[in-house]
Amino acid sequence: MKPFDSPVYVTRPLLPDLNEFSGLIQEIWASQWLTNNGQLHQRLEEETRRLLKVPNLCLFNNGTVALMVAVNSLGLSGEVITTPFTFPATPHVLAWSGIRPVFCDIDEKTMNIAPGLIEALITPETTAILAVHVFGTPCDTQTIQNIAGRHGLKVIYDAAHAFNVEVNGQGIGNFGDMSMFSFHATKLFHTAEGGALTFRDSKLKQRVDLLKNFGIKNEEEVITPGINGKMNEIQAALGLANLRCLDAEREKRREIEKVYFRCLGDVAGITLNRLPPGCKSSYQYFVIRIDEEKFGLSRDELHRRLKDFNVYCRKYFYPLCSDYPCYQHLPSASPASLPVAGKVVRQVLCLPFYGSLGTSAAEKICELIRGFGKK
Repeated sequence: MKPFDSPVYVTRPLLPDLNEFSGLIQEIWASQWLTNNGQLHQRLEEETRRLLKVPNLCLFNNGTVALMVAVNSLGLSGEVITTPFTFPATPHVLAWSGIRPVFCDIDEKTMNIAPGLIEALITPETTAILAVHVFGTPCDTQTIQNIAGRHGLKVIYDAAHAFNVEVNGQGIGNFGDMSMFSFHATKLFHTAEGGALTFRDSKLKQRVDLLKNFGIKNEEEVITPGINGKMNEIQAALGLANLRCLDAEREKRREIEKVYFRCLGDVAGITLNRLPPGCKSSYQYFVIRIDEEKFGLSRDELHRRLKDFNVYCRKYFYPLCSDYPCYQHLPSASPASLPVAGKVVRQVLCLPFYGSLGTSAAEKICELIRGFGKK
């Protein structure tokens, strides 16, 4: 089989109609209001809040800063229990806040933090649980909340992959004390860079808004140490235009997903990531797991072989955060304590998954993968 003529990457940024985006830019030029809670910012904040079905939402310039503000606004300190199978930002936010990450092993099926292992890691220094809805698969929020309730802990969810995910009709951003969403260009919904915090406690809104704007209350009062986490109007314009494209992009990804399930579902040694019943998908990533013995190739070898055909998948999230030099010294980072995460991180591969990929390209990728397996 011939390679693709041009590189096929794991994702492509969703780009709205240029005329629609230009119209919003013209509004910014007319208003001469570029940042600091402008009109487009206000519109995007409200439209996103309604879409995610949450009572409160604050926009940010990126998801990492949003997560830093979440940690600060909830007054976390000491130790926070989290997952090693995630993007670096998750534990880095804790470290930047002077908090020690405590890594908990993951559930082999969902790849999320394993709730049954959390309680054994709680110490007098523990102040919160920072869980991740990995690849948009919802965590076991009820069990995590029960644990937090018994021990007086806060719960933050890194929902970077979970935009518009719902569980039995309820927006994923309603669980825990706070949830962070990423609007980075790699995400289905994006503002080039950006993010948001959602939360149920309306009293937190004023504090979050203060923290993301240097702690400035008014022209003459600065009442708390804050940072610059504001989303600007150009980001908001891109977000508003992209909101109009979401349904069409999700439908295209749904058709590509059908191809992957149909063509790879019966391949020995390949496990497809499936959502539990009652969940609305984020359509963020399409994830497979490779059993080397059954498939005939390791994940790494398949990853390399696909590159020979101009297909660039991603080994999310390799290596584990617990293997980074900055965290290896932590007792909880010991590979012996993280056997499932250590196994999963060597199996996972994210396939190309974006609307403009098209179903024929997805079929070709499947044909390549099938051809690499055991005969």
